[in-house]
Amino acid sequence: MTSFGDLLGPQPTLLPGDEDAEAELLNHEDPATVAAAHPTASIAWAHLGEAALDDGQVIAAYAYGRTGYHRGLDQLRRNGWKGFGPVPYSHEGNRGFLRSVAVLARAAKAIGENDEYARCLDLLEDSDPKAAHELGLD
Repeated sequence: MTSFGDLLGPQPTLLPGDEDAEAELLNHEDPATVAAAHPTASIAWAHLGEAALDDGQVIAAYAYGRTGYHRGLDQLRRNGWKGFGPVPYSHEGNRGFLRSVAVLARAAKAIGENDEYARCLDLLEDSDPKAAHELGLD
């Protein structure tokens, strides 16, 4: 049984994360420096996007969110994800991807890209029904 109770559905995808990037961010290194050193680490792009949103830089946030989202999709596919199935927020390695999707959603909403906003919310819901709430999107 999957973590979301679907007996026939795929098992949850648990990304390995990027320990080096995560450690650098926890040590308060500049997220831009971390993203440059670890461009595949969605968590670095999520940090950049969240900071851009906080600073009112919506277009930059959109770009950072989109980059983290695509880097996360690459990782998900390499780890067996087939375009659907659980990506639990409770697993730390998944949070960079999910946070990037949330940044993209917020930025899309801010510029009136309602279809993209809805797609991001759907992706979060499909990944983990609790993710949108955990990411402050409810």
